[in-house]
Amino acid sequence: MLSLGDSVKAEIDRQKEEFDHHIRLQVLKVYPYPVTVTVVQFAVGTLLVILMWTFNLYKRPKVSGAQLAAIVPLAVVHTLGNLFTNMSLGKVAVSFTHTIKAMEPFFSVVLSAMFLGELPTIWVVGSLLPIVGGVALASATEVSFNWAGFWSAMASNLTNQSRNVLSKKVMVNKEVISTFSDSYSSRICGNITLFSIITIMSFILLAPVSLFMEGVKFTPAYLQSAGLNVKEVYIRSLFAALCFHAYQQVSYMILQRVSPVTHSVGNCVKRVVVIVSSVIFFQTPVSPINSLGTGIALAGVFCIQE
Repeated sequence: MLSLGDSVKAEIDRQKEEFDHHIRLQVLKVYPYPVTVTVVQFAVGTLLVILMWTFNLYKRPKVSGAQLAAIVPLAVVHTLGNLFTNMSLGKVAVSFTHTIKAMEPFFSVVLSAMFLGELPTIWVVGSLLPIVGGVALASATEVSFNWAGFWSAMASNLTNQSRNVLSKKVMVNKEVISTFSDSYSSRICGNITLFSIITIMSFILLAPVSLFMEGVKFTPAYLQSAGLNVKEVYIRSLFAALCFHAYQQVSYMILQRVSPVTHSVGNCVKRVVVIVSSVIFFQTPVSPINSLGTGIALAGVFCIQE
């Protein structure tokens, strides 16, 4: 169960992601370059981290080569998870992306059993069935369905939950976390630093890939030639990146206090709000069967929590 403080953090996390996904989708609809959008998000996050270290808002860590080697796999799956999410948002309706991402607990249960030795109860296993069935039903009746969007969302489930499970292994490793700061007094401080390093690594990993795959397509000259409002694209991209970094950071702080399965189940409330608000905001057509499938999937997630 989440404490009152964690519940407040979860609510803040939900609101930030809701804003982030709505604005990010608006950008992706007029600027269909998901790799570049993802790099911009990591670039803004990296700049925020550097500013915080520069002004000593929290201490810049002393990281050894062994620590960096342990964090690289987290950065890789973190990069892929967010890239696949952006690819899915650019291909299908945001409500459908989040319906598919309701399967996060399924991946979290499997990966937690594989890497953390946390075996699920019969009740949890039974609760996974309506999740899978509901997503399948919603997918079969989704107006905006296409395989690229579907598999991108599924891949984001796998990579994001891999990141959470692997991060949890690092978080419980005192030799890795506690040495991030000489004045270490709180595990949360160490985990903020861990996320900061992952953000910087993700930017370094993805920037050359973006240049190779999509080229330099974020300059004012290119945006103007594409008939886009440069100021509007930049402002929306910046705001989305700020929300993205903020909700990821809060999410990481919550992950430190709960298991990956509990963390993914907690995301269910966020999914409900994002799905409903996106349907209203973007006027997404939803059939009764599609709504039923989404409801069944989300009900299955709630059952895990009971």
